[in-house]
Amino acid sequence: MEKLMTPEEAARLLAVSPRTVKDWLRRGDLKGVKAGNLWRIRESDLERFLGEDEDRTRREPLDPFSPGRM
Repeated sequence: MEKLMTPEEAARLLAVSPRTVKDWLRRGDLKGVKAGNLWRIRESDLERFLGEDEDRTRREPLDPFSPGRM
């Protein structure tokens, strides 16, 4: 059986806040399962999320002159 982690555990691994992870879950950016009002994240879903982010970064070079960039 695949390990399930809490948003707090995922946040620690990703070096973001638990609220950020929960926002990603609510928006569907990060796939998770909900048991009652508790979110759980499969390791494979977290790995997929990280891989998609890495792919997106490779495809979309950062423009230092785009709005919102310093």
